[in-house]
Amino acid sequence: MTYDLLIIGGGINGCAIAREASLLGQTVLLVERDDLASHTSSASTKLIHGGLRYLEYYEFKLVAEALRERERLVHAAPHIIRPLRFVLPQENAVRPWWMVRIGLYLYDFLGGKMSLPRSRGLRKSDTDYIAPLKGGDSGFVYSDAQVDDSRLTLLNAVDAAANGAEICTGVALESARREGGVWRATLSDGRTVEARAMVNAAGPWVHLMLEKLGVSAAANVRLVKGSHIVVPKLYDGDHAYILQLPDRRIIFAIPWQGETEIGTTDIPVDKPEDAVISDDEIKYLCEGANHHFVKQISPADVTHVWSGVRPLYDDGASEAKAVTRDYVLELDTNGPPLLSVFGGKITTGRHLAEEAMGKLAPSLGIDAHPVTRARVFPGGAIGDFDAYLVKVRATWPFLGYERSARMAHAYGTMLAEMLAGVADEAGMGTDLGGGLTEVEARWMRDREWARTAADALDRRSKLGLHLTADQRAAFEKAWDALA
Repeated sequence: MTYDLLIIGGGINGCAIAREASLLGQTVLLVERDDLASHTSSASTKLIHGGLRYLEYYEFKLVAEALRERERLVHAAPHIIRPLRFVLPQENAVRPWWMVRIGLYLYDFLGGKMSLPRSRGLRKSDTDYIAPLKGGDSGFVYSDAQVDDSRLTLLNAVDAAANGAEICTGVALESARREGGVWRATLSDGRTVEARAMVNAAGPWVHLMLEKLGVSAAANVRLVKGSHIVVPKLYDGDHAYILQLPDRRIIFAIPWQGETEIGTTDIPVDKPEDAVISDDEIKYLCEGANHHFVKQISPADVTHVWSGVRPLYDDGASEAKAVTRDYVLELDTNGPPLLSVFGGKITTGRHLAEEAMGKLAPSLGIDAHPVTRARVFPGGAIGDFDAYLVKVRATWPFLGYERSARMAHAYGTMLAEMLAGVADEAGMGTDLGGGLTEVEARWMRDREWARTAADALDRRSKLGLHLTADQRAAFEKAWDALA
């Protein structure tokens, strides 16, 4: 079969491009050697944000674009994206008050018309915001949003598949060559396919993929590791903190899975497989939090960690923290087109996909008009999430308080399809562990490309974070036994 587009890589960029292309009527094959969002796209800080700190490096275009995307995404996927208020303490800060205030005014301005609250000064009445901090009440409050990064990646793929795209996980590109006006590719599942164009969205492996294809790149990639830790809850409330550190870097403290996520670092690495947190990074993040919070932590308090390698476009910046987070799309038209993706962010994946199809449109002979700017993601047509959750609990009371919230967030309106014909707890089937039953496990396997227990536990549900080693082993056994 000859496809219009063969996409290599099932991270946020590859899946977003598959969605955009399929909605433009293109036949699409996406192959991912592991699981969707199995690497960098599930190891982010889990924010939909403009990137306040990027203003310090004059990344005005990137910030404006990201803020426009933030506004689109909070409405397109309200089940997996929630608005989040950030507190920016100013006590003992390394940047003067006036500089931060101007930066926040600019942040609001670049965001244009937006539904999220704009920035303001921290007030003495903001006791919930101030109480956890060691400093005084000087600082600011502004808005961004939190996202389930792996599910956002997944929903791009779900929407692409609903519009005809073929999504193949556990399938790698073995080789490919230009032949007879098309790309002729051999896949690890034994197939040989043809494609009119190819997209290299291999993330941190983008350069290695180019080498495999025998193509030279004009752009260079710079691999930078970002690591996060999770500790028992540092404060009450559903707000987050952005903390200035003495080395002028910033880190975030964010409510996550009933605990507090702290990140991120910026460490240059040599290869994608270096996505492993170091003891020094753990110590650095603990000390950064201790610089601001009354409640002190140590590496012994860390309950979970994750690291991702960002494939940043190398703009020649001397420090990893200063390397641009903007993306570069490099189009090779020396025969059937090859588009390679350098850089990118969870927030700008949709916009990147739109631009990618614009670059490929002349070669494919299509009109690449915008098709996703106002499009709701699968499960996202719920309006107000709190009102939707009330409806879910009234419709399926047997789900219980915690499970109903988790499933409403994960599936949105798709929950009705999953639970069609299920009248009580018995209809959910056996609990495989952590509240994930046979009904949900089969949905993940049959509708979300989950092939292993880790796919279900670590990316699609996050339930693996709350299981002991014995419980996880039991889940893995039950998963493998699913009919």
